[in-house]
Amino acid sequence: MVAVDISPAAALHRRALHPTATAVVYEDREISAAQLSGTVGEFAAGLSEHGLRRGDRIAYLGFNSVTFLETLFAAAHLGAVFVPLNFRLAADEVRHILNDCGAHTIVVEEGHREAAESILAGIPARSRLLVDTDPECPATDAPAPAWTPLSALRGPGRPVREPVALYDDDLAALMYTSGTTGRPKGVMLTHGNLWWNAVNVDAVVDTRTDDVNLALAPLFHIGGLNALTLRTLVRGGTVLLRRGFDPAQCLKDLVDHRVNTFFAVPAMYAALARVPGFADADLGALRSAIVAGAPVPPQLIRDYGEAGLLLQQAWGLTETAPFATYLPARLTLEKTGSAGVAMPYTEIRLTHPGTGAGIDEPDTQGEICVRGPNVTSGYWDNPDATRAAFDDMGWFHTGDIAYRDKDGFYYIVDRLKDMIITGGENVYPAEVERVLVEYPGVLEAAVIGVPDPKWGETVLAVVNCAPGTESTESEELTVEEVRAFADRYLARYKLPTQVMVIDRLPRNASGKLDKIELRRWVMARQSTPTA
Repeated sequence: MVAVDISPAAALHRRALHPTATAVVYEDREISAAQLSGTVGEFAAGLSEHGLRRGDRIAYLGFNSVTFLETLFAAAHLGAVFVPLNFRLAADEVRHILNDCGAHTIVVEEGHREAAESILAGIPARSRLLVDTDPECPATDAPAPAWTPLSALRGPGRPVREPVALYDDDLAALMYTSGTTGRPKGVMLTHGNLWWNAVNVDAVVDTRTDDVNLALAPLFHIGGLNALTLRTLVRGGTVLLRRGFDPAQCLKDLVDHRVNTFFAVPAMYAALARVPGFADADLGALRSAIVAGAPVPPQLIRDYGEAGLLLQQAWGLTETAPFATYLPARLTLEKTGSAGVAMPYTEIRLTHPGTGAGIDEPDTQGEICVRGPNVTSGYWDNPDATRAAFDDMGWFHTGDIAYRDKDGFYYIVDRLKDMIITGGENVYPAEVERVLVEYPGVLEAAVIGVPDPKWGETVLAVVNCAPGTESTESEELTVEEVRAFADRYLARYKLPTQVMVIDRLPRNASGKLDKIELRRWVMARQSTPTA
């Protein structure tokens, strides 16, 4: 079988044959495919002069930007490995990642330079580049001697070579997981992993070569980068790129730019729906609105359906690049709450968490396992974690609990590690959370287990309410009323024994609920004496 070059840099290079085609609209500045390809070629030549070679790691620290994309494509141009960094990480966390991946080069925006400088002595990077070519990034008058301005690596005059050929097994990126159970692990994603996700998406989602895709989710997150953005660029469409998410600007962009495809996490869709004028906005061009990256409240799906927009739920992880399942738009309301069925070129199975035996019966909960060309081969320089994640048959054990209905559609229940054991019974927080957000006035809900002298653990709910939401008996929701409501849908051992109200649930930069921070908040509240 003949190997096929699937380099994204080569695909962008081919797009440059159509010089007037707009590849990126970045904060209202249009950039043609030819301009983007030219900049990438010059950047790659400069990086080569600075010693970056095939297989070396190049990291990026900053917000969404065209420079982020240029760095990714320049890395591919040389066959280097791209390492996007979460811009909300503490300096020590960034140090760990740069040391773990052995970064040769780091590219840093001025707004993050100070944090990066505090760890320069403890990282291996030999080439340290400061972004001074992007007018949307914070400016600097004179970079410190430790930094080389990015402009010094770009510009005409360097010999620009053709992009190197890249194949299925060539490493494309290291994307570090959030590290909720310890130090982040580097998920190894090959060019084949990224490419096969695009094949899966284009096989079942209504995507087209001339799509306009709105990119607002953080690009360091696999959903923001590879759900739709990368495939839009290499296939011939236009990416409308914003440095961050502003709900009002998002609605304006969707309308003014006639956006066709859009990926966002549930919290972003919820914020968008609260923008004044949302109900009357013309979103007729939006064919594919995908929601994933965190548990999706069924009420959010129903609310959008009433507004005439069918959200398409998908499920996956960084390790699946990102999608493993997808629910077609035509089934959005019929199968509300389902994450759909397996992608065409991806296999899914359920197993008993304790024994690993397969589950074939419908409506039986088990750990969801994935196998396919979009699935990572493992974790960077971490054979123990890789062995723990994969079984002898090559199935990746995700740690997510799900069940399959009689029609073959999957429903994600919760993370196995978040399970609460109360009186010997298993409670999956997401199952309780889905019920609590149906309570009138409750916008978001999070459930955690807290120590209990009688039951070992008990269920505690933290909720965020709309203004004016009150109990029938007091100014705040009472646990008795919440339990009375939820008792219609849940077994009694799953009902919250405590309810706390918070202004906003803590989330990480990927939009996922940060239960570590939430537990800290709960413990602080419980240890504070009442007046």
